[in-house]
Amino acid sequence: MGAILVTGGAGFIGCHFVRQWLAEEKDDVVNLDKLTYAGNLDSLADVLEHPRHHFVHGDIGDSRLVSRLLAEYQVRAIVNLAAETHVDRSIDGPAEFVQTNVVGTFRLLEAAYQYWRSLPPDRQAEFRFLHVSTDEVYGALGPTGRFTEKTPYAPRSPYAASKAGGDHFVRAYFHTFGLPVLVTHCTNNYGPYQFPEKLIPLMTLNALEGKRLPVYGDGLQVRDWIHVEDHCRALRMVLAGGRPGQTYNIGAQCERTNLEVVRSICALVDELRPDLPHRPCESLITFVTDRPGHDRRYAIDPTKIQDELGWKPTIDFPTGLRRTVQWYLENIQWVERVTSGKYRRQRLGLRQS
Repeated sequence: MGAILVTGGAGFIGCHFVRQWLAEEKDDVVNLDKLTYAGNLDSLADVLEHPRHHFVHGDIGDSRLVSRLLAEYQVRAIVNLAAETHVDRSIDGPAEFVQTNVVGTFRLLEAAYQYWRSLPPDRQAEFRFLHVSTDEVYGALGPTGRFTEKTPYAPRSPYAASKAGGDHFVRAYFHTFGLPVLVTHCTNNYGPYQFPEKLIPLMTLNALEGKRLPVYGDGLQVRDWIHVEDHCRALRMVLAGGRPGQTYNIGAQCERTNLEVVRSICALVDELRPDLPHRPCESLITFVTDRPGHDRRYAIDPTKIQDELGWKPTIDFPTGLRRTVQWYLENIQWVERVTSGKYRRQRLGLRQS
């Protein structure tokens, strides 16, 4: 039957995908992760010793390593979740984003192509390369409309530009070389195990500690939210039934302004931790200088994946947000371990040079 290779499997979305796959699928998982600041084995503690989970510390840009893993485990599919993902960090240091999201993706593709060429015809037909991307490659929306799979690319941050570059290489390997690829674009993910630089964990943890809650600009930027478990289910359905060469947009049609999300977090922290001395938490909200080039609105039209593959989200935002906030409040040890490096929830994205 072979195995699947998941890159970036110790990251936020990756750890959920690996855990869900092991619980509900039959194939082994080869989990390749570089273990940068956002990838942490603590996020996989409950499955690290699972007999079908094979963790490998390494880089998608290491072609020799990737080629060895593909052959050794007779991999039938690659799910590429390895990426630098934080917009603010891409403003401070774009080069790492180009290296991982463009060059790394290219090298992974080339290793996959050479391996795929060596397979017999029946296994070539079965093989898939699933590349997980973002809605940010489409740019920004006005007050109406949603991104579809036909929306032209218009990336506006170094992060989005680097993901767009990787996407183009993936499609080129399909059209030029015939490698059976799939591309997905997803909205903002949330849930447990997300590195605390992202909005929901950052605000939850700052509220817990009585620190200010920095809201960029007027806080009225709109994002479309999806629970990470729903996203992982969608990825599995695309991998199983998606048509090679096709793109699938994944979204839960759950638009919220950043300020709405922060206020909802405040209300949950007040309810779940009534003992905190700095209640109400909303008093900690502080409006700060906006991020350079901050896109105003994103929203995904998921009609294609719903119609073709029958996927629908199962976790509504109020339920998912409550579970997420509660998880962070109850897992401070995890937070302390993953933030034991340089990141201390300071403001990022203010490049000085």
